[in-house]
Amino acid sequence: MLNSQKLRKAGPEIDALRLATGWSREDLSKAQILIDSTYGASHPGSFHLNEIVKEIAKGVEAVGAKPAEFTVTDICDGVAQGHDGMNYSLVSREMIANMVEIHALAHPYDGIVLSSSCDKAIPAHLMAMARVDMPAIHVPGGTMSPGKDGLTLEKIGTYAIQLEKGEISQEEFVCYQNEACPSCGSCQFMGTANSMQVIAEALGLALPGSALMPTKNGIIDKFAQKAGEQVLELVKKNIKPSDILTKEAFENAITLHAAVAGSSNALLHIPAIAHEIGIEIEPELFDEIHRKTPYIANVIPSGQYACEALWYTGGVPAVMEEIKDLLHLDVMTVTGKTLGKNLVDLKKEGFIESCRGQFKDNYGQIEVEDVLKSKENPISQEGAIAILKGNLAPEGAVVKHSAVAIEMHNHIGPARVFDCEEDAKDAIIKKDVQPGDVVFIRYEGPKGSGMPEMFYTTEALASDPELVATTALITDGRYSGATRGPAIGHVSPEAAAGGPIALVEEGDLIKIDIPNRKLEIVGIAKEERKAKEIEEVLKTRKANWIKPNLGKKKGVLAQYEKLATSPMKGGYMS
Repeated sequence: MLNSQKLRKAGPEIDALRLATGWSREDLSKAQILIDSTYGASHPGSFHLNEIVKEIAKGVEAVGAKPAEFTVTDICDGVAQGHDGMNYSLVSREMIANMVEIHALAHPYDGIVLSSSCDKAIPAHLMAMARVDMPAIHVPGGTMSPGKDGLTLEKIGTYAIQLEKGEISQEEFVCYQNEACPSCGSCQFMGTANSMQVIAEALGLALPGSALMPTKNGIIDKFAQKAGEQVLELVKKNIKPSDILTKEAFENAITLHAAVAGSSNALLHIPAIAHEIGIEIEPELFDEIHRKTPYIANVIPSGQYACEALWYTGGVPAVMEEIKDLLHLDVMTVTGKTLGKNLVDLKKEGFIESCRGQFKDNYGQIEVEDVLKSKENPISQEGAIAILKGNLAPEGAVVKHSAVAIEMHNHIGPARVFDCEEDAKDAIIKKDVQPGDVVFIRYEGPKGSGMPEMFYTTEALASDPELVATTALITDGRYSGATRGPAIGHVSPEAAAGGPIALVEEGDLIKIDIPNRKLEIVGIAKEERKAKEIEEVLKTRKANWIKPNLGKKKGVLAQYEKLATSPMKGGYMS
């Protein structure tokens, strides 16, 4: 018997209440499907999801089931930038996941279809799918098209810094703002939003080919209806996320993440999703997989083109075909078939060829091979992410080395220490930071300020030609998926937990060694010291360390400060 029908018998008021919301007596006996989205007026990635939900509902109804539409709106990191609203960004992932759990388990449902497009919403939905473990499908909300002359949103941060420096006029800046977001959908670059769309499909939780769909061409409607139909098949066969989310599925997701040079924020989200299903993903697994996976998707910010161009080359299935020998093809997916069988079926259907037919219409001036490289001729022989460890980051730190100038892959420089992002950004703009410096922004982790992005500081650094290839930035906070330059984040343990990053002082010499995956304090007062001496100095500093007053938090930030795990574990609430 369906779960919904069992619970109807347990709660006699259920039928009466649902009849009052427009259900018929016939609807009550059907399979009941929750459609939960992040629809709302918060940002372009969610504003259009109500239309996608309608199409999902059509699919559900077409197979004789009854849909019910719920929403928990997400926030936008772009809107939250530059003020304390960014402190709420990561914790919003936890809140969305919690509310979907409540929706799914407080009412009787047999299956779920979730739709979201962006940074915290997709991982929240995937976490909720794993947690409630009932038949479920994710429908990515697609990606917006680039603006005029290929303008993409992440460039607005650079233009804002240029405006602040007087390098462009207010009129020029307003023109860029007017043209940066021509449609709904996730931001156009391979930031966290689009990285998580790729990961949802790579995990087997979204239909093949659904990640990165352009919102302008109506293709999402077909995928949405198909998802609504397919969820009933999952209900009938009782295929749940626990049947799909195996260790091998997560390895596939990390492999795709490497191939597309995905956002460093995925190192927060993948472990958090895996934790919900009882699998622990160690940071070393990212490093291991990225070392052996070629980077082949030439998309912004590490590459040249908007993400919709990657979909027109064949999307995630085309990427998978290129690196098929690195994937576990026998894992289950929401199609009810294995990943390998999905790829065979897509080839028979001509999916990739169909996408590439549209590629010529939209990107006729370039070739498919310009956007999606072959495994034999990659952009780089390995993925974009490295995990660094050492006396500064005993649990690890993350760097997207594909965006780091090669001369900064080995670097020793003096520490410049700031206890908040605003002071660091001002110092960079005012030229108080010199080439070769290693800038620290600390007390920005989950237990500090909630782990906000350091976006404007990285843009200030990246827009300074003297600093972009000579000066590093290190934080226990995180970075935007659009970050460029030598930016190292997620340093763990974080400063608010008394990690070594809290003990760094002005003039300490910091060694960054990306090839050997090292992040270390190697000197004091600009003079190199032996490892044993450094160890003793840090012991003394630790004994004298007093946690600074970070202000009294209230509400959800107070809960998050108390319960959040370290950045390298995923920053979830334990």
